[in-house]
Amino acid sequence: MSVVIDPNIDPAAIHDIKELDTKISQFLAGDIDSEKFRGFRLARGVYGQRQLGVQMIRIKLPYGRITPEQLVRIADVSDEFASGNLHATTRQDIQIHYVKLTDTPTVWAKLEEKEITLREACGNTVRNITASATAGIEPNELFDVAPYAHAMYKYFLRNPICQELGRKIKIAFSSSDKDTAYTWIHDLGFIPRIENGKLGFKVVVGGGLGAQPFMAQVAFEFLEADQLIPYAEAVLRIFDRYGERTRRNKARMKYLIADIGFEEFTKLVEQERKALKSQSFKIALEVLLAPVIPTTSVDTNLKPADADKYERWYKTNVFEQKQKGFFAVQVKLLNGDMKTATARNFAAIADKYADKDIRITVNQGYLLKFVKPEYLVALFNELNTIGFAEPGFDSTADITACPGTDTCNLGIASSTGLTEELERVMKQEYKDIIYNTDIKIKISGCMNACGQHSAANIGFHGMSLKSGELVLPAMQVLLGGGLTGNGKFSISEKVIKVPSKNTPDVLRALLNDYDENQLEGEYFNDYFQRQTKNYFYQLLKPFGNTKELTQDHFLDWGSNEAYETLVGVGECAGVMVDLVQILLMETNEKLAKAKAALEAGIYADGIYHAYNVFINSAKALLLAKEVTCNTQHGVMKDFDTNFVATGDFSFDGLSFRDKVLAINQNEPTAAFATQYINDAEVFINQVIAMRNKQVAV
Repeated sequence: MSVVIDPNIDPAAIHDIKELDTKISQFLAGDIDSEKFRGFRLARGVYGQRQLGVQMIRIKLPYGRITPEQLVRIADVSDEFASGNLHATTRQDIQIHYVKLTDTPTVWAKLEEKEITLREACGNTVRNITASATAGIEPNELFDVAPYAHAMYKYFLRNPICQELGRKIKIAFSSSDKDTAYTWIHDLGFIPRIENGKLGFKVVVGGGLGAQPFMAQVAFEFLEADQLIPYAEAVLRIFDRYGERTRRNKARMKYLIADIGFEEFTKLVEQERKALKSQSFKIALEVLLAPVIPTTSVDTNLKPADADKYERWYKTNVFEQKQKGFFAVQVKLLNGDMKTATARNFAAIADKYADKDIRITVNQGYLLKFVKPEYLVALFNELNTIGFAEPGFDSTADITACPGTDTCNLGIASSTGLTEELERVMKQEYKDIIYNTDIKIKISGCMNACGQHSAANIGFHGMSLKSGELVLPAMQVLLGGGLTGNGKFSISEKVIKVPSKNTPDVLRALLNDYDENQLEGEYFNDYFQRQTKNYFYQLLKPFGNTKELTQDHFLDWGSNEAYETLVGVGECAGVMVDLVQILLMETNEKLAKAKAALEAGIYADGIYHAYNVFINSAKALLLAKEVTCNTQHGVMKDFDTNFVATGDFSFDGLSFRDKVLAINQNEPTAAFATQYINDAEVFINQVIAMRNKQVAV
């Protein structure tokens, strides 16, 4: 295979694309183990689908920022190589589906021409860094968090400390205590603060959803802005070293902190300070371009195409920015999906009436900025023509949902089909619910919470139920999650399981009961706590009945075929199994990277590559000896037990652990980098020699 690459794009991207092309050829030739290749391609945004032979491509758009030109390029690529649909995610990414594996390097190359990357959009890396879509324009924000999110994205992209973590890392920046980016459910979260005239952040760490949700813990009430990236780097280094690597379901930051305790975790993070590349990192606030204000001429006497709809749209989808005289317009999308033809029309409309800085929102919509008031009617009319002027953005009627069984290997029951039905019910039966922003509904196709159901006032996640010998699609109902009104989150509680086709009646019961029995001004979560979980269990119990079922109950939403559970291998993380020969080959590649970084004067990166040479070389011998390796910390301990204590290896009286952990006892100077990399090379050569003897025997 070969891929045509524009020589003018980022040289690092050119290297990445060529490497992906080469690895695909080697994989198809049988020269690379499929499990190892999976870990490699995931970190390049190439994600296996439920459907065999095709891939989902996740496009990394830091803090959801995209220009009209970039949106058109993604649409063009989707038309040529994918299904003609752009799916916005809760991480402010765009996904395209049904791409052939052999086409992925070309897809990437065409996207990079417009400065769009796939690098580290999936896999055991720092995933897309999210931020409040309203950053920079939110009326009550202390300052714009977007430049900080951008700086962190750039710092960790291709950074050696986070290329092969035990699991993914999710980072979010919220503009205010409203926490519209959900920092409390992230591995690292940042909320702006100002103290004594200095800019900084409240920092939370260790949050996460999934089958066992955790609320993040406060690391700092105030951390100065120049310490933001150094702290995040230290946290990632500790997670890399101590995080679980064998038991995938326990390999998140939240479990590491739970296992060793927050105090010990904080202590370990502090011990990494000396080894960091930067003790202070000043953020360039001017990195984002100034807004481009359109100068389109419009008819000031223009009337809305639908006056009633315009009024509802204006009340629910439009707000005045902190920049007086300009408005932001929010676009509600069903399931976050946009057809390519519509995407081109939308890009043209945005270019005509708004700033070129479009933002994808965490609830799978879009936000246009710096719209002049005299443009609003014309903008509404054009958005309405393409179906993008639906009122109720971020209201109860604006449901968040992952793709579920449409494309995901882990999907159990349809989330998108159910979303379409529930939004239809609310539009027809609860017309004023578009004004309710207290109740948020979120749906996931499985318990892994890509649809963030655990952070919803009313949440659902896909599952299955048995009725005799038959299986039917079902939903777990969760209540009471999301914002609590005091700047913090609560995790929703599981209440009852119901057949999926009964879910609309569940929603009706919840909305009607709340409307009839709430106290004056009582929020839904307060109502849930007052009435208690058992009250809602009894309320919804009739809908959980599986004894009186019709044939329709055995069909999932949007399907005419009998339901069956088809759950494959999850693609959300890299593989935990390492083959000795492949591991040593990859370790030699890391040694080459260490030497290249040393030669380029990037000493901290060279040292970290060399650290991985030590760890992976030791891990190779341990695996050959059938010693299970759960963490990098465990690798050091087990190598001392199995090879140093036996006299097979010696390090001038030091333990292997002490030898390796010189990394956090020294500053990243040229002298230390040279010595550490040389020692790593000596060690891998000794390991290869021992392995060769083992193979010979």
